[in-house]
Amino acid sequence: MTSKYRVLTYEQKRQFETDGYLIVKGLFTEVQLAEIDITFEEISHQVILGHFEPDLQKETSDPLKRYPRVMHPHRFNETAKRYMLHQPVMDVLADLYEEEPLAAQSMFYYKPPGARGQALHQDNFYLKVEPGNCIAAWTAIDPAHEENGGLLVVPRTSSYDIVCPDLSDAKESFTTHYVKPPKDQKAIPVVMERGDVLFFNGNLIHGSYRNKTKDRFRRSFICHYANSSATRIATHYRPLFRADGTPVELEINPNGGPCGVEYDTPYIH
Repeated sequence: MTSKYRVLTYEQKRQFETDGYLIVKGLFTEVQLAEIDITFEEISHQVILGHFEPDLQKETSDPLKRYPRVMHPHRFNETAKRYMLHQPVMDVLADLYEEEPLAAQSMFYYKPPGARGQALHQDNFYLKVEPGNCIAAWTAIDPAHEENGGLLVVPRTSSYDIVCPDLSDAKESFTTHYVKPPKDQKAIPVVMERGDVLFFNGNLIHGSYRNKTKDRFRRSFICHYANSSATRIATHYRPLFRADGTPVELEINPNGGPCGVEYDTPYIH
């Protein structure tokens, strides 16, 4: 069978279609990763209203108060926007979608030692890409594993419907929503090295562990994308962008919402 994909093998494409996720290595050079390091180290010492609002004044028992996630850095930082539109990532997305991808969101997670994780959830509950689906590109800036709060996925749940979430455990999750895995299916850890990119379907149930280490961050650069044939998306993710940076306006889907409602800090998206 002749593959029609530009960068992925038939086996990789099949894995994504079957399991709902795929790790691709080598999409970022070490020079590019170092530039991301520097960019978000600089941001970590700032307050950027609506995007990054750390407590820089005093010590706090919650490390996420000092290092909250950065929301939509592409809206105020050109380096973040450039890597949201990183061509090797966009090429993989074009293979997965079999059409042009559109960039909808960027985030940066510092995930400091002791930080809570994020309860199991489904991304398209928030983005509401229709018709079609969102795909996440989750880039490990630090190695990610069970000890420092790496990702959990529930394989083969990408074909499941979006469900209304339950309330999560606030002691372990910094967001309020929790989606229970289907019966007889369990979340498994995804072990990643620096620079690995995990692509996963917007219906896939996934989350993360607490960072149980005392001295290791688990930084990640996470972007969400939509298929170009989509006509609607939640308002928090507009405008979208083509690979060349051209903005694209889709209709507002009124049923969407911010990507993970936090217990204490409702960020403006």
